[in-house]
Amino acid sequence: MAGIVDSSFNNSASSISFKQASATPSQQWSIANSNETKPKAWYETLRINGYTQIRYNRLLETNPNLLCEQCDGSLGTGQGFFIRRLRFKIDGYLNPRLYMYFQTDFASSSSSSSLHYAQVRDAYFDYGLTEDNVWRVRFGQSKVPFGFENMQSSQNRLPLDRNDAINSALKNERDLGFFVMWAPTEKRKIFSSVVKDNLKGSGDYGCFAFGLYNGQAANFPEANDNLHAVARFTYPMVIGNQIIEPGIQGFTGKYTLYSSKVTPGVDINADRTYDDKRAAASFVLYPKPFGIQAEYNIGEGPQYNSATNSIDLMPLKGGYATLSYKIDAENGQSYFPFVRYTRYEGGKKFEQDARSFDMKELELGLEWQIHKNMELVAMYSIADRRYEDGKNPVNQQVGNRLRLQLQFNY
Repeated sequence: MAGIVDSSFNNSASSISFKQASATPSQQWSIANSNETKPKAWYETLRINGYTQIRYNRLLETNPNLLCEQCDGSLGTGQGFFIRRLRFKIDGYLNPRLYMYFQTDFASSSSSSSLHYAQVRDAYFDYGLTEDNVWRVRFGQSKVPFGFENMQSSQNRLPLDRNDAINSALKNERDLGFFVMWAPTEKRKIFSSVVKDNLKGSGDYGCFAFGLYNGQAANFPEANDNLHAVARFTYPMVIGNQIIEPGIQGFTGKYTLYSSKVTPGVDINADRTYDDKRAAASFVLYPKPFGIQAEYNIGEGPQYNSATNSIDLMPLKGGYATLSYKIDAENGQSYFPFVRYTRYEGGKKFEQDARSFDMKELELGLEWQIHKNMELVAMYSIADRRYEDGKNPVNQQVGNRLRLQLQFNY
């Protein structure tokens, strides 16, 4: 399950260890209660863990006006040290076929001048349709199964932010709905192992997933009478000493722009509603020791048109490729040098006036895992971003910066 594989740094007091995480849910339940004279109460089987990320982005900065609303609120002029994420997670099996996952972030922002508010990120329940949970259904707020990097926890991802091309599909990667998932037991063990073995996995969202969700993004109210539909198929395979995971996915629906996100004077559809659809392909070679992660998507959605000062239905395209290398030192520390290139042309429906983008960015970085509870990332970015809306119809920013992040796992 997503909660099991995302919990990469549970302490020894956890009721289910890494080895147990690869067992079936019924086996996990039995292990958790094996030394008890009577079964544990449901709350005694839950685990608590999380992580915190603290950043500074202003080193060697050449253009303080180079911003990215989707990426990091502490980029650019007037910014300093920043708590990017402060997550606490509670998860566990309430019984062998019912799993609970809850995650909140205490570093959310209600506005640009009000920081560190608590906000629900995930709140869902998985019910096993079969005894071995090969088939399961998820109800609640969860990541929408679209894209490998979107599924990958920020606790495990190498680059500091998700790429623009795939992540522009879903604000905070999440929404409220229900999802049906299928994965054979041996594939679920692979999903678990690539996280447990520190190979930067994405978690267990099934080999096949299908779902219906609101389509306006997590923690936003539904704004039309149409649900989004999504489907994803991914299949991890062990080939010799290597593990690869190809995948395809897509979604379709209607997206309604909130009036507060439309600049007065910009022409829009009368109902502020536009088609919203995408298809994407993914490929992952897990770092043993050399790794490749690449995705590309095409589609259409609302986008600001500076030539007509309007928001139109327009095509979009883009993707990224990340190369990495895993180095395990004798002292138990690990190093991941990496490089990622991203290219995206299209709109971002959840930004001001469905902001229009034409961007390319190269990022070179190193993750140093000092020990299981602490890691440092240094990443140098070279970016050329054109991002335009009704307030800034002509806006192209070019620049470089060195970014640092300390992450604490607990």
